[in-house]
Order: sequence, then structure tokens, then C-alpha cells
Amino acid sequence: MDPSVERTKPETQALGGLFLRFLRFGCLAWGGPFAQIAMLKRELVEEERWISLEQFNRVYAVYQVLPGPEAHELCVYFGTIARGRLGGLLAGLGFMLPGFVLMLALAWVYVRFGFASPAFAAVFAGMQAGVIALIARAVHRIGEHALIDRWAWIAAAAAAGASFAGVHFGIVLALAGLIYVCGAGRRYVLATIAVLMMLAAIYLLGTGLVGSGSVGADVVVLARREDVGLLELFGSGLRSGLLTFGGAYTVIPYLQHDAVVRGGWMTNQQFLDGIALGGVLPAPLIIFATFVGFLASSWAGAFVLTAGIFLPAFGFTMVGHELFERLTHSPRMRVILAGVTAGVVGLIAATTVKLAATALDRWPAVVIAAVCLALLYAWNSKLAVPCVLALAALAGYVALR
Repeated sequence: MDPSVERTKPETQALGGLFLRFLRFGCLAWGGPFAQIAMLKRELVEEERWISLEQFNRVYAVYQVLPGPEAHELCVYFGTIARGRLGGLLAGLGFMLPGFVLMLALAWVYVRFGFASPAFAAVFAGMQAGVIALIARAVHRIGEHALIDRWAWIAAAAAAGASFAGVHFGIVLALAGLIYVCGAGRRYVLATIAVLMMLAAIYLLGTGLVGSGSVGADVVVLARREDVGLLELFGSGLRSGLLTFGGAYTVIPYLQHDAVVRGGWMTNQQFLDGIALGGVLPAPLIIFATFVGFLASSWAGAFVLTAGIFLPAFGFTMVGHELFERLTHSPRMRVILAGVTAGVVGLIAATTVKLAATALDRWPAVVIAAVCLALLYAWNSKLAVPCVLALAALAGYVALR
């Protein structure tokens, strides 16, 4: 922190008061990341001047590049400058706690009582169609900023094709980053080699010459597995949390791969239900990981997976903010991260298509998704997401019973 920055409240903020302050922010965190960040900026920067507007913009730029939900990371940052690392921990926990408790309760109700009646099934089918619209809109929103030149488009297209072929997302992101770094650096021979490597991986996996899940494995309804280990869940959450470049929506392909394709912890329909429930809660969308963990291994699974996926957001801010601020301002690092982000856009786009094959299995569902997508483009409000999902639920009740 710049010592010349004017600060008032952080100097006298008690730990209990700090926790309650960010707990209140968590209870009011409706409308997605942009609304959440605007709320923090208005109260803590513009009204109370915890930091200057210029400092806020620099910090926000860092968290836009780093993985993890930006609003949550900003809460941890504000708590850290107020009362050190303990303050950062309490601020982050306060912000995520309302959404976590609500999602945990909904997951318990979902598993304990089920929604097998035709009316509930229709409501969730409508919400699943609305979720497809949400993810499609997020792909466009992220792509607008990530696909900045032709090499970013090439990296994204290659990543999408590789995802359809069943290439592991770690390989996809590495090759996407390599394609962009070489192409943007005008090392066209190396960029071409990287593209050919991606195409070779697609061919080998797509023709079955190398063992992997088939292209359609993502949309097969799988039986829930009862023996998911907590260490496996924590590893899945941590890996997903470390790869969420570009916002909470980017976690979807990683968790879907682990929970549905590789692990068989849940079906695609259940995965979409979790995203739908996360979209109507006052929390970062990434809180749907709690639902995934609960279906995989009950209460302990929910806590462990949530801890794993949020750990990077706490750690980057509380331990290494200054280091990562320097790294993200490095021109070379920014090029690498731009390539990885382009690959993530391709992964999300491919995952959207795969999930749509499950959710949009009837014409009324297709119409619901189309109407929801049009509303999301036309309606720029912090209440747009929960309202659109509520409308999708109502339309599902009417049209899909």
C-alpha cells in the first residue's frame, strides 16, 4: 500500500465489526460480480475512502487477471488493508458465508426430498434452459475482452475443438497459451507447430488411438458414485480455483469435467441444477461448487470442495498480492495469460454446447433459452440474472410439464 493514500475506517475497524460489515455485503451480493464490485467500490472507495480510486482500479485490474471471483478477492484485499491477514480472512469468510449457508441448505433439500414431481421437474428444466442462456451470455462477455486478435481466436477455436475431442483441459490450456504466445510474438513457425500439436491431439483422441473419454461422454447420464474421497474433492476444487481466469463462469468446464465426465459424481442435469441455484443466491456464482461437493460426498464433501475452490482467492490476496501485482504488470506474463484466457473461452464455449445437448432436449426449452438470452442482452441490471432464472422457472412450469 502507498502510505500517502488517505484512509479512515480501516485504521479503527474492530475484527468483529469487520466481519459483520462484510457479512452484510454478502447478504446483499445479488446480481453477479459487476453489481457486487460496484457495491464495494461505492461504499469503501467513493464514500469512505479506504483507498483512492486510482489504487482501486490498479487492484481490480490485478484480480481481473488472476484466477478466482474478483468480488471475493476484493473483499479479502479490503479486509487485509484494514486489519492484516486475519482481517482479510474474516472479510472473505463474511462475504461468502450467506451464499454458502443458503447453497448448503438447498443442496440438502435437493438430496433429501428430491424434486421428482412433474411440477418441480418442469421448474428445474426451465431453469436449466435459463442457465444455458446465462453461460452463453458469459462466453460473449468474456470473449469480447479476451479475443483481442486473430491469434486469440485461433487459440480459442483450437481449445474448443480439443475439448470436444476429449483432450484434457490442462493440455488444452498449455497448447492454447503456446499458440498465442508464439503467434503474438510473430514466431509463426512455432505457432503453426503448436496448432498442429493441438490438431494431432484432437485426431488421436477423436479416433480412439489414445485412451480417453469419447466426444459424447459429457452428455451421458451417469450414476452417482458414493465413494468420492475428500482428498479427491479438495484437489478438484483447488485445481478449479487455480484455473478460473476471467470470472466465476470459467470454473464451469473444469468442475463439469471432474463431476460429470471423469468422476461420475452427478449427472449433467444435476450439474445444471446446481448452477441454476447458484445464480439466484446472493453470492459469487462459484458457490455452486458447494452443491457439487454435497452431491458427491454429503456435508463433508460440500465443505472440502468449497474450501479448495476458494483457497486460491484467499491465498493470492493475503499472501502474495504485491508479488502478483508485479507479475501481472509484466508484459511477457500478460501475453501468456492472454493466451490461457483465450483457451478458457474456447473451453467454456465447448462446455456450453455439451450442456445444451442435455438441457435443450425439447423445443419449449429451446424457446425458453432463446428468450432468456435476449433478455440478458437487453436488460442491464444487477437483478437481471435472478429475475431471468425466475422467469425461466415459471416458463418451465407452464410449458414443460
